[in-house]
Amino acid sequence: MRNPTANETQTEVGHTMNIKTYLQKNILLFDGGMGAFWAGRNRDAEFVCEMANLRRPESVLEIHKAYLDAGAKAIKTNTFGLNAVSLGGQSELLREAVSAGWKLAVEAAAGREAFVFADIGPIPQMGENSSWLPMKELVDLWLELGAEHFLFETQSSAHCLVKAAEYIKQANPQAFILISFAVQPSGYTREGFSGAGLIREVMASGAVDAAGMNCVSGAYHMRQLMKELSGEGLCLSAMPNAGYPVVVDGQTVYDGDPGYFAMQLSELAGLGVSMLGGCCGTTPEHIARAADLLKQRRALPVKRITPETNKKATVSPRKNRLWDKMEHGTKIFAVELDPPKNAELSKFMAGAWTLKGAGVDAITVADCPIGRARMDSSLLACKLRRELDVDPIPHMTCRDRNLNATKALLLGLNVEGVDNVLVITGDPIPSAERDEVKSVFNFNSRKLAGFVRQLNETELDHPFQVYGALNVNARNFEVELKRAKQKVEAGVCGFLTQPVLTSEAFENLKRAHGELNAKILGGIIPVVSYRNACFMQSEISGINVSEEIIELYKDKDRSECEKLAVDLSVRIAKEIAPYVDGFYLMTPFLRVNLMVNIIEGIRKAIASSSLEE
Repeated sequence: MRNPTANETQTEVGHTMNIKTYLQKNILLFDGGMGAFWAGRNRDAEFVCEMANLRRPESVLEIHKAYLDAGAKAIKTNTFGLNAVSLGGQSELLREAVSAGWKLAVEAAAGREAFVFADIGPIPQMGENSSWLPMKELVDLWLELGAEHFLFETQSSAHCLVKAAEYIKQANPQAFILISFAVQPSGYTREGFSGAGLIREVMASGAVDAAGMNCVSGAYHMRQLMKELSGEGLCLSAMPNAGYPVVVDGQTVYDGDPGYFAMQLSELAGLGVSMLGGCCGTTPEHIARAADLLKQRRALPVKRITPETNKKATVSPRKNRLWDKMEHGTKIFAVELDPPKNAELSKFMAGAWTLKGAGVDAITVADCPIGRARMDSSLLACKLRRELDVDPIPHMTCRDRNLNATKALLLGLNVEGVDNVLVITGDPIPSAERDEVKSVFNFNSRKLAGFVRQLNETELDHPFQVYGALNVNARNFEVELKRAKQKVEAGVCGFLTQPVLTSEAFENLKRAHGELNAKILGGIIPVVSYRNACFMQSEISGINVSEEIIELYKDKDRSECEKLAVDLSVRIAKEIAPYVDGFYLMTPFLRVNLMVNIIEGIRKAIASSSLEE
């Protein structure tokens, strides 16, 4: 079968009416989830369903026709997972599989009143640093085939999507573009973006004709999510899963009731959602039941309701003591205590009590540093806040929690009065443990900061102040500074830096002070021995110790080293003081009394400098 041209496609498919005209009077019902349905029918296959376009085309054609017979008026090409990245750069295979998928969908819809949508799924590794080229290659192929209706589905961010839509519109101004996001019942995508916010963002571009949600959520939860957008005059779509998956005999199955699914789609239509369909687990029966109910719905005027948004209660936010001090010009002291490796907490709490007595403003708690399990930083933060009335700054890594777990923890911290968090990507699990202990990098620190900012804006009465890490010892500080600026844009209000133990680190700190619109806590770690200096220089990522400092510790005993540690830390603090809003001190080996001496020395040095000025 030859490829239809752009002018022929509409007629061969069967629809002579423009899709925008159709949507003015009708609800457009899509098909269901091709991938799960095909897999259930072809359990013996050793390839993904998209490859069936080439290897079992009759199976794909049969499913397309089954959905159309059930009442679908729009079908998606079987191309969701096809792109240059997923196919390892095999451009010819990509062209063959996409072309075959297009031909099968067009053949199934020929002679019927149905639209065919070019289905484009998320492209792996298409983050901030990836190229636009894989998306452009795919779009160019679809345009060459004659596609006029495009569905970018199961997306988790808006990256490249508006650019792709604008590119398509330049090539074919009559093209219709639908963008659909995979939004969890919590209202956020797996990358931490608000689903409603993403829909508004892409629709505001003017290049996108419709937007909505698909996958991840069942019909009821998707209906609850869509209430936030109904009544805004947007052209909306909703394609939920058939409930939630269960594992039976090693197979993932969906057992949601088709009648219940259809009822929820009918309710979605009542919210003004004009494009409906199904995703994972939805079969032709689900679509047939929905088609019957939607025929009745069409006779009714489209119902628009007042959006039910997550409105924050009118509660005055509590005062963030730490932020308030910095805003009033006080140089604060934040001291880091490593959490215990076991359940013995007495030394940690005794150290925290001593630091509070020394007048520290905050205690920071690392989150399983270097990827090894320690007592949970957030639970310790709650204990410090509740029992010692200390302002804690728990570190939160992106390594060990997915989006749901992260949100749950943030809500708990908020209720416990913890107002400050440090978000970091986190060290990977040591390689020898990876087979049994898996890392969970659901997002990076910038995306986590943006997620917390959205929680602040939509759900929390008492917003968090979000801090980030700044490595002043980075080999390429230009890149590090660029990332820091992106973190500020994402919602980071301040940075805790790595230790300043070289002249290069000092210069980088000065530059950060001049270029970042954020508070900076300068990092100080006391070097306690020659061996300790060599270890930090050789073993600890992100810490550089100058040769001059290492030499100072040669042939010194413990008491001499401790005095040197205090003197050196005070000297560094005095040098960086004009460029920081406070000091971030890292406690070696729980030597809290050493930290007290350093804090006292810094205070005296700063007071002396002020008097001299």
